[in-house]
Amino acid sequence: MAPRTAPPGRPVGSVTRGTTNPNRLRRMDRWIADTHGAFLRSCPDPVAVDLGYGAAPWTAVELLGRLRTVCADAEVVGVEIEPARVAAAVPYERPGLSFAHGGFEVPLAAGRRPALIRAANVLRQYDEGEVAAVWARLCGRLAPGGLLVEGTCDEIGRRHVWVALGPEGPRTVTFATRLGSLSTPSDLAERLPKALIHRNVPGEPVHAFLRDFDRAWALAAPYAPLSARQRWIRAVSSLGDAWPVTDGPRRWRQGEVTLRWEALAPGG
Repeated sequence: MAPRTAPPGRPVGSVTRGTTNPNRLRRMDRWIADTHGAFLRSCPDPVAVDLGYGAAPWTAVELLGRLRTVCADAEVVGVEIEPARVAAAVPYERPGLSFAHGGFEVPLAAGRRPALIRAANVLRQYDEGEVAAVWARLCGRLAPGGLLVEGTCDEIGRRHVWVALGPEGPRTVTFATRLGSLSTPSDLAERLPKALIHRNVPGEPVHAFLRDFDRAWALAAPYAPLSARQRWIRAVSSLGDAWPVTDGPRRWRQGEVTLRWEALAPGG
């Protein structure tokens, strides 16, 4: 399916619900800063785009603060397709933080290409068949070696799943949760990004992964008295025998696990 288009000169995409809560995207932001901070520091122009930030500018403000802990000259541009949301955000502008009217075309000043595009809770309203074209369009706007992070979380950021992509396409999938709120790892299924959420059915890789994760979680139950964190670490560690986990205990302690995209990609 072709991506949604707009008349010449108009932003590409559709208006989202705009739900925004402070700290909603903290798990994604901290992962970006920790995992890709060195890349941002190496960029000649470390500009990040918060695409579809919503009815309030909190996520863009917070993204700048978190990126600057690892890259002192990082900049953030919040991009929204709804003009009234941009007007409401402008009073929050300051050096390194600005807001622009736009969509998937990712409008930046002439000659600038984003090192990072974060698109959280943007594609949920789109059809699965539209995702690949949107990904390709956004990745085409990235600076060389740049990063697109696209995913979904709940309203207060306790559960989050995102895909990291480069100009070449999808790289990894990360599952992140507040461990104290978790019953089983498959609780995260409701926050799968649009590319995967309809594939959580028997015969699809993501369904098999969540099934195996639940089993590993059950087998790690003896570690629960130590803490949910210790149980998670044990469960994730055991997954490495069958699934291409790309991170280690340092990130697992944060309630995360990251796998190569190819392992979970839809089967067709």
